Amino acid sequence: MTQDTIHATWGTWLADEIARTEPDGVAVWYLGCNGFVLKSQATTLFVDPYFGDGDPPTLVRMIPVPIDPAAVDTCDAVLVTHEHIDHMHPPSYGPLIEESGTLYAPEAAYEEPDYDGDLRVDTDRRERIAVGDEFSVGDFTVHVRGADDGDAIEPVSFVVDHDAGTFFHPGDSKPADAFAAIGREFDIDLGVLAFGTVGRIHHTDDGGTRPTKWYMTESEVVEAANALRVTRLLPSHYDMWKGVAADPKSLHEHAASYEYPRTLEVVSVGDRVDLGSPGVVGPSTHRES
Repeated sequence: MTQDTIHATWGTWLADEIARTEPDGVAVWYLGCNGFVLKSQATTLFVDPYFGDGDPPTLVRMIPVPIDPAAVDTCDAVLVTHEHIDHMHPPSYGPLIEESGTLYAPEAAYEEPDYDGDLRVDTDRRERIAVGDEFSVGDFTVHVRGADDGDAIEPVSFVVDHDAGTFFHPGDSKPADAFAAIGREFDIDLGVLAFGTVGRIHHTDDGGTRPTKWYMTESEVVEAANALRVTRLLPSHYDMWKGVAADPKSLHEHAASYEYPRTLEVVSVGDRVDLGSPGVVGPSTHRES
């Protein structure tokens, strides 16, 4: 499956907003699907960026494409959790690291991507990662840990450490045996978990239409958050595909009687949160100068 052209709904607005932001700690933008930008004063990371149109009738995109990656001025690295096209998408990450920057992805993402075209990055800037690895990108330290996504060949999760706090992203993982150990090893300030419903999806590979479970249910999200001891939980992926969309506000009721998360961060595509404090941060046009 190949998608070579990016159609940014918002022009350069969000790319410009990210470029002009000078965070005191770490600013985090939600790109929709399971994509995020992490920006400190010194470094900019993209995690699982996907700006494709989807692949109807199986993958019907329900949200805007917020960025044309060719309009992004700085990207030091792209982190990829697994080989699925909405995580390992060369037209999305290629322009981000065309001039400089490194792609970090598991071996299977390079060898068996859900993409038929050029991987769009020179071999000397393809870093192969595995569970247990640790590396630095600017002022971020990235720890590679386990994940449990039965639809992926070699899924991993990322724990991204910074002086401002710790960010966790496990791709499309369901509750994983590795999560309890991760929760003991790290104090996770902001954790992302993929959330969705079990919907009937048409699968073009075999022509069947059947109930499909790609992401965690409400109860599984809360189970995972408690294993990880996540202070602030940010649900992702709930908005992306027609047929498996979900209401993240429902997690308030599911989480109410549990110790974690302390805070539920419900955001929309294009929203920014800061790693060091809760709440959505409005764009520069909405803030006092």
